Amino acid sequence: MQGRGLPGDLTGSMALDRVLSQEEIDNVFRNLRETTIDDDPSRRAQAYDFRRPDRIAKDQLRSIHLLHENFSRTLASSLSAYLRAYVIVNLVSVEQLSFMEFSQCLPSPTVISALGMHPYEGSAVLELNPSLVFPIIEILLGGTGHAGGVKLEREITEIEQSILDGIYRIVLRDLKEAWGAVTTLDFTIEASETQPQMLQLLAPNEAVVAISMEVRLGEHVGMMNIGIPSIIIKMLRQKFDQQWSVRKSESSEQEQNRILQLIRDASVRVDTRLEGTSIATEDLLELDVGDVIKLDCPLGRPMHTTFNGVYKFEGQIVDNGRRRCIRLDRYRDPSE
Repeated sequence: MQGRGLPGDLTGSMALDRVLSQEEIDNVFRNLRETTIDDDPSRRAQAYDFRRPDRIAKDQLRSIHLLHENFSRTLASSLSAYLRAYVIVNLVSVEQLSFMEFSQCLPSPTVISALGMHPYEGSAVLELNPSLVFPIIEILLGGTGHAGGVKLEREITEIEQSILDGIYRIVLRDLKEAWGAVTTLDFTIEASETQPQMLQLLAPNEAVVAISMEVRLGEHVGMMNIGIPSIIIKMLRQKFDQQWSVRKSESSEQEQNRILQLIRDASVRVDTRLEGTSIATEDLLELDVGDVIKLDCPLGRPMHTTFNGVYKFEGQIVDNGRRRCIRLDRYRDPSE
């Protein structure tokens, strides 16, 4: 069957002999790229830096930011009292860097220490700028902290390092209290150096959370930097989540009423006992009706009242006419 136009054999021979021009080939590939440019998966992919496998979530960074804001306020008060000078501490930044980038941001020479983080393995880094260290040393030695505009850029001596021990105790104490809202960390100084390159605690590409704080002491301004391995921060992720759950646990009045309705029918065992009396087993076996036991409890001693076995109140025995009762006079603080 022949169609309209050229015969079939002629059409086939012409199709076989036809050669596409370079312009036609370019148009084919150009149309192909234009139709698939939006569907190309490589254009939707996000770059991943394999040198930083320990990156942590942004919400955890925000928690660390709030934690060290509290630390900076507490530290400002502690240093002001210790140095008897007005100290201002401001949190500048909390970011994640590689350990190499963190080290390169530190001045040289400086005062840098390795901090143990018991009970977790690994070490953090604490750095104090020389522009802050030397005025502090001058104040601790009885000076005013006004160096007359002289900027010292030398390494500190062993004697000056020992003078700073009191400052380190205050910093580590306040840092421990700040982290106490998340977990118990005991910070201890394991080693000290004056050159950041000499304190090789982590691999260059290992990620750290860098906390930078500006410390103002009179006319002097210096930075205090803390670097915590990101792997330890990731291990504490559940602790941070628990911290926020505790903060959000303050229930509304409606929720409190609902919980009260649920526990309204629960029973509580209340006991009040006269304690302090002892008797021999032999005398106990010989007791009979009508015998009197002498108690060692003075009349003025408060009675201990327990709820389900937990000591909660102190009170006195009273008479309501037909039976003896206990009058609750004082709530017992669990911390006592």
